[in-house]
Parts: sequence; structure tokens; C-alpha cells
Amino acid sequence: MKCPRCGAEMTLDTHRKIPLNMCYDCGYIEGRSLEESSLEQKTNFAHLKALDLRETAAFLSKGLSKYGIQVDEKKITAWLKDPMR
Repeated sequence: MKCPRCGAEMTLDTHRKIPLNMCYDCGYIEGRSLEESSLEQKTNFAHLKALDLRETAAFLSKGLSKYGIQVDEKKITAWLKDPMR
């Protein structure tokens, strides 16, 4: 099932009393209403500006792994904390 918010593939979360489909990319959970602001398309840069350090590292490493580039989240986190190092 595709996520109505971002279009990514949703995963069935069976850790609840009633299993629900969840999107691990944007956090949408089946049955929640869509906010009007979430229906607007965001650029990757706008999405990155809204993330904290840990989420940014996960977003970058996941995105690069789709292209066959293996990057460790710990290395990205260290670089984001101190880019001149």
C-alpha cells in the first residue's frame, strides 16, 4: 500500500492491538487525517531543514543507499556536528 502523504511504501505495524499501516518515511499512520500543509509537495532541502540531527543522518544514509553508496549514519552524524573536521 502506498502512503497518501509521501507516496512511499507503507509497512504493516503489528505491535499494536489492531494492526495499522505506517509509513516510516514521513510518519503517517493509517486512519489519521491528512493536514492541508502535508499535501503540498516539499523539496528535499525543505524537508531536511525541518529534521533534527539524528533524522537528517538517517535520511541521508537511506537516500544514498538507494544508489548503492553505503554510508554509516555515525559518520554522517559526526560530520554534521563538526563539518570542518
